Amino acid sequence: MLETACLFLSAIANHPISAPLNLKLNSGDRALLILYDQLNLEAFPKELLAQKPLIIFVESRKYAMVIPHHKQKLVYILSTQRHFAIACHQQGFPVLNLFTEGFHADAIDSLLAEYPHLALTYMQPSEWDTRSQFESLAHKFNGRVQKIANSFFIANAEKYKPKIKKGYRLETFYRELRKQTGYLMEGDKPMGGSWNYDKENRKSLPKKIVIPEIPEIAPDAITQEVIDLVKSYLPDAFGNLDRFSYAVTREQALDLAKLFMQSRLANFGAYEDAIKTGEPFLFHSVLSVYLNNGLLMPQEICEMAIAAYEDQNNLDQNNLVPLNSVEGFIRQILGWREYIRVYYEAQMPTARTQNYFGFTNNLPQLYWNADTDLACMRDAVTNVLNYGYSHHIQRLMVLSNFSNLTNTDPRQLNRWFWLAYIDAYEWVELPNVLGMSTFADGGILASKPYVSGGNYINKMSDCCAKCKYDVKEKVGDQACPFNYLYWHFVDQHRDSFAENGRVSLMVNTYDKKTDPDKQAIRDSAVKFIASLDSDKMVQPLYRDLAR
Repeated sequence: MLETACLFLSAIANHPISAPLNLKLNSGDRALLILYDQLNLEAFPKELLAQKPLIIFVESRKYAMVIPHHKQKLVYILSTQRHFAIACHQQGFPVLNLFTEGFHADAIDSLLAEYPHLALTYMQPSEWDTRSQFESLAHKFNGRVQKIANSFFIANAEKYKPKIKKGYRLETFYRELRKQTGYLMEGDKPMGGSWNYDKENRKSLPKKIVIPEIPEIAPDAITQEVIDLVKSYLPDAFGNLDRFSYAVTREQALDLAKLFMQSRLANFGAYEDAIKTGEPFLFHSVLSVYLNNGLLMPQEICEMAIAAYEDQNNLDQNNLVPLNSVEGFIRQILGWREYIRVYYEAQMPTARTQNYFGFTNNLPQLYWNADTDLACMRDAVTNVLNYGYSHHIQRLMVLSNFSNLTNTDPRQLNRWFWLAYIDAYEWVELPNVLGMSTFADGGILASKPYVSGGNYINKMSDCCAKCKYDVKEKVGDQACPFNYLYWHFVDQHRDSFAENGRVSLMVNTYDKKTDPDKQAIRDSAVKFIASLDSDKMVQPLYRDLAR
């Protein structure tokens, strides 16, 4: 019954946004469902909004529990949705907020069954399971449920889906999107003469550089009520909730975007691959949190960055934005973000099952508690526990690298990323984990496995100087495990390396080692992997997600 589906918590009740239970509906009345990652009315058809439809939001307990999402992620999803519901009401829309013990589609199923005159419009969900559930719902209520295209992305996925195969790389896609949008273009040529300035964006962090702070946003009454709700109902969810300081409204997110352009974009490019202990954000924007649920739109963020580059008059002389920084930032959004979304659309649902190397080891427990003597891993996991966030090099070259080198089932790592990161929805994290960082798809998305020894981490971070292990040692109990694990990986998977021009040199280098050195590498790697305390209570990978 609808009476059991409506949620009236005090924070919402203080704002008259909830429609009465006895909805007064006429034949043909239409409602608009807005999902948890579609929180921007600019993405919806103006002609539909002009009708002032009943806007429906759903809070799904099963979505929160089917995998143990980070507590801060749950707070973020619920708080931003409630704030957006209030904003919709303030713009003159009737708003209904529903709660269900099941999935989002379950609440809508009950609503449509109870109100046979109600017709519903919904936007194509970005996540596969939610999409499948609503397709079943549309079939059940044939003619009463209308789907509209998802407008939260720049690229037309249907146009590019057929191109997703081995050999079609990001760079080709990125150049096509640059031409299509005109971003950083001078006619049909790239601004500055180059499409890509990635070689200028690999500097390690100077010791005395000042890292601007990201302002913490104190929880208001609505957010605090959500915090209390999550603590009460989901106390065993992953992560810490001692503090929550993310933006929860579009206005707050826009302020943070503007601040990034003014204070951190200038150094973003040069130091985007750097790592510093205790600094989860550095010069990164952290705007993926707000892009991925719609508070910010990709076009506007790209255009803000281009404006910051083209109009330097409003910036301090120490914060002038170089071309390599703005291009690197644009490439992350227009290039990579759009590319992996198309990959997801092209490869699902089989992408979930990919495990190219056939790894079977369970995810080490240290991913859940940061209990490790490896300084780089401890810092990366601690950032995730405390913020539901770490920047992309920690994700790629520390967390994913370690998973690969310890022969961890990439589908378990994928599941961990999905639940652990506040900006993670399946469409964005799955391609990054199973496509790029673990090479689980065998090379459709990435051209090589992303693995490295300790030298890379030492070059790009300050972690090794604070570690129990010695990055200069190659084998043995005191050696950095990344060193011998890397060469053991090359030996184990030499066929994959040998046939790949970008990394085949590593096989040749390994083969030149002496037999005693090779044996010491194997012994050290096998001993270390066996010493890991792995997750013995492995949650189902996917089989319980969809109905």
